[in-house]
Amino acid sequence: MATALITGTSTGIGLATALAFGRAGHQVAATMRNPSAAPALAEAAAREKLPIVVIPMDVDADASVLDGMARITRDLGPIDVLVNNAGIERMGSVEALPLAEFRAVMETNYFGVIRCTQAVLPGMRERRRGCIINVSSVAGHVAVAPMAAYTASKFALESLSECLAQETKAFNVRVAIVEPGIIDTQMARHIGVVLAPSPYPQQRRVAALFATALKAPVPPSLVADKILEVATADTDQLRHPVGPDAEPFLGWRRSMSDEAWVALGALDDDAWYARIQADFGMDVRPQAQE
Repeated sequence: MATALITGTSTGIGLATALAFGRAGHQVAATMRNPSAAPALAEAAAREKLPIVVIPMDVDADASVLDGMARITRDLGPIDVLVNNAGIERMGSVEALPLAEFRAVMETNYFGVIRCTQAVLPGMRERRRGCIINVSSVAGHVAVAPMAAYTASKFALESLSECLAQETKAFNVRVAIVEPGIIDTQMARHIGVVLAPSPYPQQRRVAALFATALKAPVPPSLVADKILEVATADTDQLRHPVGPDAEPFLGWRRSMSDEAWVALGALDDDAWYARIQADFGMDVRPQAQE
């Protein structure tokens, strides 16, 4: 059985992934910023007697990552699987969202991945064995306003992962990208809430889209099962879309030129809602939510 390090396990996909690996018999180092504020995983692990150890680690901080990695390797041994799952989102137009928020998203979603990868990769390379799974999103290919901070971080993560895969293949270290669609997590539900009025209409429209999709919620366990499958399978497949809407969203974007995509995002509300209904059969108009 493998030793897996999974980041961002306080809720959602990370929590579900830690449980999936633990239930499959793998030793799990589950990290989060503040374990005392999110006891659900530790309680479930204790209740089910799972081989999961919850460890405080902030992927934004060099010292925290180094300390966490040292503790994991000391107590559990070499890391066989790294799941870079920790992530945050911020909503807002490029004009209005403070630069600090852009930086915060990139620090966690992009630089946090690099920190953790650089910490585990030397050992994997020397042992010529390992698997690194980066949890991206369909947003790594589909840029939707007003999610520029989040989508930019995921576009960057996609590119990083492609380069990393090229570098590590000769050392028998696999790299894979898991790309969820809209999954029932705290993050998705936050996106589904209309924020303060703005001269840009896109936020309320994206909120309506997420709120509608979450009426038929897709559990984080679906993504967790895919991550476990990728980690234990003998495959070099790089990208793994997951969720019932993942491939449709990706195909939707591929079907349009860049100019058509920009024009779609710039439509007025009525035309945009009509287009979503025509393309996906979803009535996401706010009055339909009432």
